[in-house]
Amino acid sequence: MVESDFALCGPCRRDTHVIGGLICDCCGVPLPGHSDQLEHCDACLQVARPWGRGRAALVYEGRARQMVLALKHGDRTDVARGMAPLLRAAGRDLLQEGAVLVPVPLHRQRLLRRRYNQAALLAGALGQLSGHLHIPDALERPIVTPPMEEMERETRFQTVADAIRLNPRRAAALKGRAVIVMDDVMTSGATLSACTQALEHADVHSVDVLTLARVAQAL
Repeated sequence: MVESDFALCGPCRRDTHVIGGLICDCCGVPLPGHSDQLEHCDACLQVARPWGRGRAALVYEGRARQMVLALKHGDRTDVARGMAPLLRAAGRDLLQEGAVLVPVPLHRQRLLRRRYNQAALLAGALGQLSGHLHIPDALERPIVTPPMEEMERETRFQTVADAIRLNPRRAAALKGRAVIVMDDVMTSGATLSACTQALEHADVHSVDVLTLARVAQAL
């Protein structure tokens, strides 16, 4: 039994680490302890982030990892709709009036093979739930990049540095707007950094990031 269509059942919800409490203000990873001040994790203290704030709904482990992989590689597109309420809760500080949702883009070859962009599905589901504008083609990925799962942090940043660019047809719609870049998982933050830097060419007001899941131990 579930509370609503596409929601998690009780056992799955218990096995899913929903992020709450003290978090890193820059990437959303959960932190130990309590504080009334804005805190940052070690990774964000070591690597300058070009965006402002970062939030994530889940820790990338256990059931959450299974759901992300099912969405990304298993044609379980329904996961995006089910995760929209959790994304809205995680991103409540970012979802100001007039903010625009922009997904991390896929290269055309990968999009044709997978048939959908999981980041765009998440952004679209959140936009439908929250009422925020979703621009799925605001960014483009003209360069094919290899899988980065086994890469070290520095190699990840070098690999994706020039792989993402602004779609010039969407620049006017983004100018002066608060933008929330969305993806399924944040690990090192290399891809989100490349997206943020590409958005600077649109003269946006600000860029924050929101992901479904966050790797707790960043590479």
